[in-house]
Amino acid sequence: PVELLRDIMAELDLVLLMSVNPGFGGQKFIGNTLNKITRLRKLIEESGSQALIEVDGGINEETGRACALASADVAVAGNAIFKSSNPQAVIASLHQR
Repeated sequence: PVELLRDIMAELDLVLLMSVNPGFGGQKFIGNTLNKITRLRKLIEESGSQALIEVDGGINEETGRACALASADVAVAGNAIFKSSNPQAVIASLHQR
């Protein structure tokens, strides 16, 4: 739970939320990650921290947009880019909020 970070939040520069079970690419995004992003953003603001929120796993154009709307700062996309017939278009789309 992101709430475990409360006591050390002011010391952090970045928090990585895994949105899949770590181990291999191509997994489906775990939807509850969006709730974690929202709760983590609240903790960051309450602590006065400047920490960034990074999300890794199952990121594509749809989930990347949802993470950005939930207030994530960084998204790690693998398969969505590397398995695309037009990687540059996917990257451009991911940059749009």
